[in-house]
Amino acid sequence: MLIDDSVRMDELVRPTSLGPLLVEATGHKAWIDFKSELIVGGKSNLTFQLTSTAGQLILRRPPSGELLPSAHDMVREVNVQRALARTDVPVPTVVLLVTDSDVLGVPFYVMEKVEGHVIRTVLPTGFAMTTADKESLTRMIAETLSSLHRINPTDIGLAGFGRPNGFVSRQVQRWSKQWDLSKSVEIAALDELASRLTKIVPVAQSISVIHGDFRIDNCIFSTSEPTKISAILDWELSSIGDPLIDLGLARLYWRGPHDRELGLVPCVTTEPGFPNRDEFTEHYARSTGFSLEELAFYDAFACFKFAVITQGVFVRALHGDMAGQDFGKLTGEVAALADEGLAYLE
Repeated sequence: MLIDDSVRMDELVRPTSLGPLLVEATGHKAWIDFKSELIVGGKSNLTFQLTSTAGQLILRRPPSGELLPSAHDMVREVNVQRALARTDVPVPTVVLLVTDSDVLGVPFYVMEKVEGHVIRTVLPTGFAMTTADKESLTRMIAETLSSLHRINPTDIGLAGFGRPNGFVSRQVQRWSKQWDLSKSVEIAALDELASRLTKIVPVAQSISVIHGDFRIDNCIFSTSEPTKISAILDWELSSIGDPLIDLGLARLYWRGPHDRELGLVPCVTTEPGFPNRDEFTEHYARSTGFSLEELAFYDAFACFKFAVITQGVFVRALHGDMAGQDFGKLTGEVAALADEGLAYLE
């Protein structure tokens, strides 16, 4: 879904400054004059569709306002996408990266627009209509995630992309710090969840490139081949570390018809005919060979991480830093995620 507020968009996109850079990067003079539209739904970085007579491109930039430490890293997104471009993992081609603040006031990048379906609350008409189709789609999504996790980071030039030793412990610490910086009310259950996670960090079975927020609506699906992902988007939280961190979040997002709805993430998997999250997980485990003995930790951590992300979205929207998007009061959602995480540890 797109919205258009020309005054606000000009502040965030600055066409007169960006246009000449697009001309230089693409070789098309038409980019000196383009229109921009905010792609609604992004909860962290802002994503804009840029349109000119030369075609369409996608701009990614941080939200306006004060940013939390280590968040909204444009260079991180670009580095991992450029590295993965030489693998079988599908990513958009990066057209332009600007790291200084002279153009938009923040670092940003521009990438190609990949055509296809972005699936949120409902499946597109005629797409994966049968139970067999949904089973094939589920298997393909699980195998795409496992393909990412089977890549050796060193082989694609990402040996220094992250610090794999102690990665999970640092993740718990990092998101605990983000919670302290963004909390607007005290939620004892979330503090308890953080404390318990700190004490039971498992040993990683493997070190992989991880996406950090892998879910269905961060993928673009082919319109001609329903069981093909044309691109994986939103690499803001990517790193090198324990791949089961990705699996835990993917399982959290894979809601069933009897699960509580997540406030910020659409859940198409609640539609009849979709395999449940355990079946999705079995496909992933068969493809990777990873043990699932410690899965409760990763499920609980996923709830913790997403609770903190949800709180951050609420605060940014409250301060008017999300280009006019309002996601409502999310305190109840944060508390519910904390309770869900604790339940996994019982």
